[in-house]
Formats: sequence, C-alpha cells, structure tokens
Amino acid sequence: LQPSTIHTRDGDAEATDPTRLGGARTGPSTESPDTISQSPTMAAAGANANIDSNALLAFFTQMDDQGGVIVRDVPKLDLDLYIQNYEGRTRFERLFLIGRTCVPLCVDALKAAVAEAKAGVDVQRYRDAFECIHIAAPNEPEALFDQEWVENAERANKAKTHQLESELKGYKMNLIKESIRMGNEDLGRHFEEIGDLNNAGEAYSRMRPDVSTSKHIIDVGKHLVSVTLQRREWPMVIANLSKITGVQNGEEEKGLQPYTKIVQGIALMGLEKFEDAAKSFLQTDAGKEGAGKEGAEYKTIASPNDVAVYGGLLALATMDRKDLQTRVLDNQNFRTFLELEPHIRKAISLFVNGRYSACLAILEAYRADYLLDIYLQKHVPTLYSHIRSKCIVQYFIPFSCVTLRSLEEAFAVPGKPLVDELVTMIRSGVLQARINTIEKTLVAVSPNPRATLQRLVLDTIDAYERDATERIRRMSIIAADMEVKNTRKGNAHAGTQGIDELWLEQATRAAAAGGEAS
Repeated sequence: LQPSTIHTRDGDAEATDPTRLGGARTGPSTESPDTISQSPTMAAAGANANIDSNALLAFFTQMDDQGGVIVRDVPKLDLDLYIQNYEGRTRFERLFLIGRTCVPLCVDALKAAVAEAKAGVDVQRYRDAFECIHIAAPNEPEALFDQEWVENAERANKAKTHQLESELKGYKMNLIKESIRMGNEDLGRHFEEIGDLNNAGEAYSRMRPDVSTSKHIIDVGKHLVSVTLQRREWPMVIANLSKITGVQNGEEEKGLQPYTKIVQGIALMGLEKFEDAAKSFLQTDAGKEGAGKEGAEYKTIASPNDVAVYGGLLALATMDRKDLQTRVLDNQNFRTFLELEPHIRKAISLFVNGRYSACLAILEAYRADYLLDIYLQKHVPTLYSHIRSKCIVQYFIPFSCVTLRSLEEAFAVPGKPLVDELVTMIRSGVLQARINTIEKTLVAVSPNPRATLQRLVLDTIDAYERDATERIRRMSIIAADMEVKNTRKGNAHAGTQGIDELWLEQATRAAAAGGEAS
C-alpha cells in the first residue's frame, strides 16, 4: 500500500490524482452538464476512499512495527465459507488473525470478528477487535464503540460468576462429589467463555479429585487441553492429552482418535517436531462417513481441510520420496483428507515424480492462505525452506555437474540470488557439492570413505575414553566412602509421582471399582 494509491478489492490499484477523482480538467470539456455537476460528489467519494486507504496503511504500518506478518496478496480462500468450518472460540481467533494480517481481507475479517465477539460474552475480545477496526476502517459502523453492550456484558458476567461460585460453595457444604465436579465444570466453562483462561484452568483442575468414571477423566483432559491450546502451552497440551489416551477403552479410543491425533499433531508442530507431527496427522482416522462428518468432533480446533494441509506440508518437508508415496499418497485413510485439498495431493505427486519446480509453484500460489492459519503461520517460512532445499537436493542427485543457469531456470526466485542459497546449503551440510564460479557450475563432491571411517573411529575412541574416566571416578568415590547414600530406601520412590499422576491413578482405581460393583 502507498498513500497515493487505493487498493481495490480485486487487487487493482487506482490513482488518487484529483484530476481523475474530482473531475477537474484543463482545456475544453466534451462532457454533458449532468456529468459535470456530479464531479463534486465524485471528489468527495475519492477523498473518503483516500482516507480509508491511508487508515489501512497506518494500521498495517503499526502491525509491521510490532513484528506481525503482513500478507499483501489476495488469498484463494472465501472468508465466509472458510469460517463456517469452525465452531467455538477458534472462530474469533482466526478472523482476528486474518484481519491483522491480510491486507485485502482486513476490513471484512475485522467486521466479522467484531460480530463474533458480540455474539459471545468475552468483552476483552470485543475491545481488541474494536481497537483494530477503529484504526483500519474508522468509517465503518463497527468502528463505533458499543459502550452499552460492554456494560451489559460485564454486568451479566459478574452476576453469573457470583451465582456459580455461590452454587459451588453450597455443593461443597453438602459434600456431594458429583455436584462439586459439575459445579467446577460449569464455573470453568464460564471463565473460558469470558476469556479468563487462568481461572478456567484452575476450575477444571479442581474437578480431578471428584472424578469417578473414565468419561469424567476424559472430560477433564479435554477441558484442560482446550485451555492450554488457547494459551499455546504445547508441553502442557501433550501432558493433558496423555491423561485422555491413558484411560480410553476400545469404543472411546475409536471415537476420540481423530481428536487426539489432531491435537497431538498441532502441539508437536508448535514444538517444531515436524516429523512426529506429520506422523500424527497421517494417522488421523477419517471415519466411515468421511472426513467432513467426522470433523464435527474437532471443529473447535481445526477442520478436515486443515488436517490435509498440515499433514501434507509436514510430510513434504520431512519425508523422502519413498515415504511420501507409501505413507501419504497410498494411505487410504489420509487420502480422504487429501481429496478436500487436491492441490496438496498434486504437489506431493509432482515431488514424487521429480517435477520439483511445478511442486514449488503450487505451494507458492497458496502461501498467502497458509500464512493466515493460526497454527501454521509461524512455521510457513521454515517448512517452505525445507521443501525447497529438498527439491534442489533431489534435482541435483542424478548429476555430477549442473550449470548454475539450469538451476536458476528451475528454482530462481525474483530478487533472491540462487548462489547465496546454494552456499548456505553447502555450508550447513544439506548439499554435498561445491560451486565453480569460473565455469558457473555446481559440482558434486563424493565423500572420502577413508576420512569418514577415520573420523568415526576417533569419535568412538573419545566417547570410550570419557566413559572410562567417569567409571574410574565413580569407583574412586565409592572406595573413599564419599557416596551420598539414601537413608530412606523403602520410600525412595514414594515422592516421584506428581499430582497429575496421583489423581489419574486414584480416578482409574475408582472407575475400576465402580465397574466391578455394577
């Protein structure tokens, strides 16, 4: 965006020259009087459009200064159809991210985010969306702060919080475990709805001592997964997910398999364990009815289309051609998801068939869409870099020498010299080659087996020497009676269990006892 241009919805730029917008012209005019009389109105419209353009420019300048990602290209997604794939709090998160990131969809996404926030009871989310749209589109109706709605929502939230806390106190006085569990669950859901995730997590955690069945344990785990997922606490997501998978029986495990695999994949992707995340997504069960219907189980987190994109990109970045063929393209279960995103399947097929430039072209065409995903945005540059490096390496493998010109024809990016990228790959060990700058060629370097063996032997000797030194040191400490001994051997492992393990073990015992009694 530039202050002197207006970017229309279809991406074209129109000049804001007053002679074009205002109708002021030099020389004789051949227009009719009616047309000339409309020129002040046209000038006003042009001025308003210019103000909106400047406001949008100021907003994204601010986002850029804050280190945000800015997408200037028009994405291929339809905003209304896209957001219909989700339910719950993730709808606002996705709309808000698109509004803060995508220039063409900014105003529409922020307006939808304001409407989504006012449909709920989270006042802070409304304030955040209002602050953005007030800067980006000050002339929109949504840019007017709804003080009445805020006051009513805050008043209702306080009243409901007081009511639920009073009910919970009554349940505790009556010592009815099931009522206490349900009271904590209702309070946790209320806190989550109003955006108080800290208190929501504490309320859900207080459900643990009062669970009595495996279903209750699964419910607690899913609530905690939801909270930690929104807070982007990836290790805690995996820890809480393990509580769910540890108590499932056959039917429950089958029904929750898509949910657990998708959540696990998102958490592993957040931890940048891309290969493990790809395996989780590839193992997701599409169900007998197909991915679209089964997606209702996890619509608050992701959609079946997201599973195809996440799994396909991660597999393309971490797996070789053989694994891509057997574990992705020939995977009957994951193929159901790939049918929802045919361009991902086509990109993988092109990579397997050795058409690397076409594969990269498809991925580049959808980069703008992937940068608008709340879980994928952070990792798009890394994944694309891995995929591009793999394409260059695979392209070079059959040859002993390749001209730089042919490489540039296949992989050149406008404004980025390919030689610098090749140098980085060679220095990092990804590409075993050297560059001949005189003849402009890339020459393969065959490893020296003798030097490799010598390096391996020396490393083994160093490791053996370190191990022997540590063993001798330990023997000397024991011989000198300097070893720190544990005086409570009987209870040596009594304190190793954490609170989470204790409540899980107790709840499992209670569930088993209840099953035997019935």
